[in-house]
Amino acid sequence: MAHSMTAFARAELAGPHGTLGWEIRSVNHRYLEPHLRLPEAFRDLEGAVRDALRKGLSRGKVECTLRFSDADNGKRLQIDSERARQLIEAAEQVAALMNSPAPLNPLEVLAWPGVLAADAVDPQALNQQALQLFHEALGQLREGRSREGEELSRLLAERLDNIDREVATLREQIPQMLAAQRQKILDRCAELQAELDPQRLEQELVLLAQKSDVAEELDRLTTHVNEVRRVLKSPEASGRRLDFLMQELNREANTLGSKAFDPRSTQAAVNLKVLIEQMREQVQNIE
Repeated sequence: MAHSMTAFARAELAGPHGTLGWEIRSVNHRYLEPHLRLPEAFRDLEGAVRDALRKGLSRGKVECTLRFSDADNGKRLQIDSERARQLIEAAEQVAALMNSPAPLNPLEVLAWPGVLAADAVDPQALNQQALQLFHEALGQLREGRSREGEELSRLLAERLDNIDREVATLREQIPQMLAAQRQKILDRCAELQAELDPQRLEQELVLLAQKSDVAEELDRLTTHVNEVRRVLKSPEASGRRLDFLMQELNREANTLGSKAFDPRSTQAAVNLKVLIEQMREQVQNIE
């Protein structure tokens, strides 16, 4: 099944230490190109997030933003006085063994783990919560890409049906167009009152029919259409394969136009190129 590369997902989790929030946006891109925006305290998550993206997505430019709102914002800092006292006593004992020790900086005491109550938060546990929340957001993104992929598949299927109808109609009209072209040549010769060797005339008409033979192009168009339908049902990433098939379809439509000798075949070639171009634009969004 085809998946789109365009989607958006958001996931939030409120806890005792604050609120975590992920936003993931993805758009079409030739390769998988992740862009991460993480708070400094969550930089250790970058490797795990990139690994999850590689496993979950094949292509697309993906922007992942993590926000964290500390629940303690605006509150007074809580100091563990006993722990601070022990730290100061230990520093003074070390200072007694040194010549001209530098005075103890209070900010260094505050920076010591456990002196501030905020330091009691387990960063590993918070990172684990953030990573679990990311997997939830990534799952939502994949579901969104899948839903849009279904819609793209439906639009492509409609145009494939239209291509089949154009090809079938042209197959039926070719004998009529050749007969009309033959009669047109005969009428032109009659107007000019030219004496033509019947055998030579038949040779010219056979040559015209050979140059105007588009059966091979029509067969290839049908083959490529069937292959597009098969690829759209494949569970694997199919965007690059579909893009290649669009090029092949366009190649056959161009050849068909170059061989056109009747307004009907010319119009059919134009119609086919319009349908293929519409498909090509949609295919650019498929993973």
